[in-house]
Amino acid sequence: MSSYIRQAAWALTLLVLLLPFLASAQTLTGRVMDQEKHTPLIGASVLWVGTTQATSTDADGFFTFTKIPSGATALLISYIGYKPDTVTFQGQQNLMVHLKSETALQEVTITGKQDRYSAMTPTNSQVITAKDLLKSACCNLAESFETNASVEVSTTDAVSGAKQIQMLGLDGAYTLLTIENVPSLRGLATPYRLNYLSGTYIDAIDIIKGTGSVLNGYESISGQVNVRLKDPEKTDRLHVNLYGNSLAKWDANVNTSFSLNKKISSVLMLHTDQLSNRVDGNNDGFLDLPLGKHYNVFNKWKYNSGGPIISELGVQLLTENRIGGQKGFRSGMPQTEGNFYGTESETDRVSAYSKTSYTFKSKPYQSIGLILSGTNHQFDSHYGPRTYFGEQNSGLANLIFQSAFGNTAHTYKTGLSYQYEDYDETLAGKNYTRRELVPGAFFEYVYQNSKNLTLVGGLRADYHNLYGWVFTPRFNVKYDFTPNTILRLAAGKGFRVANPIAENVGSLVSNREFMIPDNLRPEKAWNVGGSFTQYFTLGERTGAFITDYYYTTFQNQVVPDMYSSPNMVIFTNLNGRSFSKSFQAEVQYELTSMLDVKAAYKYFDVRTSYNGQLLQRPFIPNQRAFLNLGFATPFDKWRADLTAQWFGQRTVPVMEHYHEGPIKTRRVSPYAVFNAQVTRAFKQWELYLGGENLLGYKQKNPIIAADRPFSQDFDASMIWAPITGRVIYAGLRFTIK
Repeated sequence: MSSYIRQAAWALTLLVLLLPFLASAQTLTGRVMDQEKHTPLIGASVLWVGTTQATSTDADGFFTFTKIPSGATALLISYIGYKPDTVTFQGQQNLMVHLKSETALQEVTITGKQDRYSAMTPTNSQVITAKDLLKSACCNLAESFETNASVEVSTTDAVSGAKQIQMLGLDGAYTLLTIENVPSLRGLATPYRLNYLSGTYIDAIDIIKGTGSVLNGYESISGQVNVRLKDPEKTDRLHVNLYGNSLAKWDANVNTSFSLNKKISSVLMLHTDQLSNRVDGNNDGFLDLPLGKHYNVFNKWKYNSGGPIISELGVQLLTENRIGGQKGFRSGMPQTEGNFYGTESETDRVSAYSKTSYTFKSKPYQSIGLILSGTNHQFDSHYGPRTYFGEQNSGLANLIFQSAFGNTAHTYKTGLSYQYEDYDETLAGKNYTRRELVPGAFFEYVYQNSKNLTLVGGLRADYHNLYGWVFTPRFNVKYDFTPNTILRLAAGKGFRVANPIAENVGSLVSNREFMIPDNLRPEKAWNVGGSFTQYFTLGERTGAFITDYYYTTFQNQVVPDMYSSPNMVIFTNLNGRSFSKSFQAEVQYELTSMLDVKAAYKYFDVRTSYNGQLLQRPFIPNQRAFLNLGFATPFDKWRADLTAQWFGQRTVPVMEHYHEGPIKTRRVSPYAVFNAQVTRAFKQWELYLGGENLLGYKQKNPIIAADRPFSQDFDASMIWAPITGRVIYAGLRFTIK
């Protein structure tokens, strides 16, 4: 199958490269900007006066007409909150239009509902909006996905508190996580990375299924999650969020923004969460959640020259301590038979990024940008008697040039990148080091006919100092049968170097020995699929139906084999097949002006070869159903949300009483989890009350041999359901606009 995919990929590449030479000369392009802030206006209306031909601006404020109506002499440009402008057409090919803010509307707040599934992007993209983020406690990034059907969040073990996301049935390591479109929280940060961003830092989250763009690197296989942080120019002057729950865990968040002058602005975001209460709800002698102290600071600066230059700088510092294990364990206790079993971890992380762009005055569609980022991540821990230390130093430089072939129906982005990764890990006295130096180049071409077709073809070539040349082709096609009926197709390749220990840290909470050979090869996979979107109106209410299917097949994968032996986790290169089939159907509908509903169904078939035998990947449910009901009164004075998630059967290993030979499996029963929240809003205050896992469903006996933690049988990594019961929480938000 890979040969056919390769042939099709090169054929599509050839087609994409030929399209610029087919460009029509009868094209008008332009850009609509805010006159004072010089920022693009998204969704501005552009109409040929005296005709019915119209379009709207894209995410960068650009619009295109591939054919100029006969006799048309003027364009009418309008945008809510701005004075409309009529521009006389005098044969130009490129227009720059600046709209002035309508002063009469400066004190009016206009609210609207943003489409969570964009009709504009060529990729299958979904947005978790700022309003969506308020539907759950949202203390960190992990809880930001609770009201979303595309991304699952699972707990890796019953002791450490580590969580991971899953997309298309694959572990979170195969999903590229970016902050402001800069790759971040990778490598050694994987086990706890969902705790490293407070929900109050986040303005929106973009979820892209499939391999995505070549501009962000070669690592994305199942998709990309991009976190958009608060914008210093637009965010509230002050925002405070305080949270506490029935487990005696509490969070405090403070955001404050300010401007030094008209060009320089900043937002300072602070977060801490604390848990010192020893909770053992199932009475197995182990803490259900680790004790912890987390301190997190993020400072973001923005320079907007009012002209062609815009620059951003972000710096984050965090420190975190966790203590888990048996209730009687205290920090520093010897980890030997006869003592209490415990886990401890300490993380210190410093990261920074900068983004600078320059837009050419005479060519508003042409720009050049430089992205720089760097990270130092240190992790020091022990899991019972086993110690694990790691340090990662990372650096990234990305130079991107964007322009067009003649007109903005044919645009392209090209550039150079350099990635540096230095890993130093020690597990149980054995050292693992790796240094990656990866220079690369990329090119992405976009064709838009301004009516119903968008083609995106991208190719990048990187030279890896350890593994040689890496070629990454990626393609996306978007076809609009009508403005409300959209088909998307995607195909692409991903490449990544696995971090076996960090990506399987849950298995450290057992007495299994890690068997990591020296000949592990990088992971390579093809992802092909597509989506169909139908926007509709029923009873004067709008809705959307979205269905997608993706097939991911690995050419090589680092397989953690937990089937072959109860005493070891054996890491091997793929010997056989490994694939994921993912199907999702979702409907969103506005039942009334005050009630929204989202419902989704997902089916997974994820299999991997273990010892030459193709088996179901453990712990992944074969089916999942999702329902979210959102209620809001006028002006959002009262808001209420109910989320129900149903998880189907899944395969889990049977560990009890196995001491030798292959491990058998069993299918666990389906279960459901319900979350709810009610919010009362005042002028500057909001009070919220909610509950998680309202039915209190818990996995019975989540820890094997909990009474003998230093024995060979001990294993706390066989987790497939919640281990904490019902959690009630309350909080308040205070905001000064």
